[in-house]
Amino acid sequence: MPEKGQSSGLSLRVRGDDIPAALLFLILICVVIEGVLTAGDFNVFGTARLRHLAYEMGGFWPGLLQDWKSNYPSQPVLMFFTYGFLHGGLLHLAVNMFTLYSLGRAVIDRVGQLRFLVLYLGTVLGGAWGFGMLADTLQPMVGASGALFGLAGALISWNYVDRFIFHRRLWPIVRVVIYLILLNIVLWYVMGGQLAWQTHLGGFVAGWVLAMIIDPRGRKADA
Repeated sequence: MPEKGQSSGLSLRVRGDDIPAALLFLILICVVIEGVLTAGDFNVFGTARLRHLAYEMGGFWPGLLQDWKSNYPSQPVLMFFTYGFLHGGLLHLAVNMFTLYSLGRAVIDRVGQLRFLVLYLGTVLGGAWGFGMLADTLQPMVGASGALFGLAGALISWNYVDRFIFHRRLWPIVRVVIYLILLNIVLWYVMGGQLAWQTHLGGFVAGWVLAMIIDPRGRKADA
């Protein structure tokens, strides 16, 4: 298992910076999909209904867990993953991809690219589970934020273990968790209650649990 600071697997160098291939792959998928949907919005090609069709086929629809009829046989299963690669516009995409890059680098530094991908897909699934179990809405849910909160949950989980084992202060952990809770509350009010906080919670919990399975070892933490 690579220690922090060591390279793990393939990477691409962009302007002097090594970008792990796994991270670049996820970002490119989201960017290409949103680029196609945005082009459709402006009638560059295809149709303005392209985004609506993508959400209809790939968004997470809670009703499909009940008695709704799916558009294709595997949709109730695939939507647990496909929603995480769709976004609600360029701003939504930009914020999520910047966050993915920042958190993804930290996770890869800790456990490498393969386990990063396992963690990422697991938190995408966890985010969908949280939304499906807790959300009371007929609207679809899209976006990578569930996985991003999952990556944050994993990093916080590892930091907690590191600090606990080596008898460091735990207040920095509590402070970050409080910040994330307050962030969700503020965004929920700003967005008029349209924030999928259930997805964030599900992703965070999944990330915390998976982190303990993937790398339960303690490592010396900063004070």
